[in-house]
Amino acid sequence: MLHCPPLPGSPRFGGDSAAVFDHVLSDAERLVAGGFHSLMLENFGDTPFLPGDVSPVTIAHLTMLAREVRVRYPKIELGINVLRNDGRAALAIAHAVGARFIRVNVLCGARVTDQGLIQGIAHDLLRLRSQLRATDIRILADVDVKHSAPLSARPIRIEVTDAIERGHADAIIVSGAATGSAVDTAQLEDAVSAAAGTPVLIGSGVTGQNVATLLKLADGAIIGSSLKVDGQVTAPVDVTRVQQLLAAAQ
Repeated sequence: MLHCPPLPGSPRFGGDSAAVFDHVLSDAERLVAGGFHSLMLENFGDTPFLPGDVSPVTIAHLTMLAREVRVRYPKIELGINVLRNDGRAALAIAHAVGARFIRVNVLCGARVTDQGLIQGIAHDLLRLRSQLRATDIRILADVDVKHSAPLSARPIRIEVTDAIERGHADAIIVSGAATGSAVDTAQLEDAVSAAAGTPVLIGSGVTGQNVATLLKLADGAIIGSSLKVDGQVTAPVDVTRVQQLLAAAQ
């Protein structure tokens, strides 16, 4: 993960855009030097998140950052996540800079979150992707997404099936309850079974201590907190932690 500090236009922006860029690009350099081959840029610091469309200012700065990462590391596969659920903005940024995938927190259904009720966007997102002729940009869709609760609980198998068959997700993400929280392995196994060959990724809680075990259950992982100094999500990336985790994974 490339976690952006608060961007211009968000409540906690510190007033120094150059410092934001330096932080993100420094993290990118450390992750690539440590051995990662795929990065995902996210406006993590923009709390409280908007439940729907984000500001044009946010899109502009994320696009500039994404473009700079692509220029510096052309062999790295880049993904975009625009929190809380602006998948269309993520797709537009990905299309503009040549990113390979996006993450969507609520592709199908509806979830109760700290932003209120968030509803699925598959109907709009897939039409935009078709209009842009951008089917090569893959959609990674969360199920039972962290920091949320269902309006009416359903088995994760049903959520996975709907996301793939009706939301046309290219991959599924299963996370714990919150950022950095461990995934429920039984839930993960159910998701993998229901996905029936569609890739399933772990979205939180992967560390150097559990990565080897967890990657036997899933096709990949999205990793952020455990790669930071002292495991603190807002801290810079720690190259030693990156190397240790990848060594354990291999």
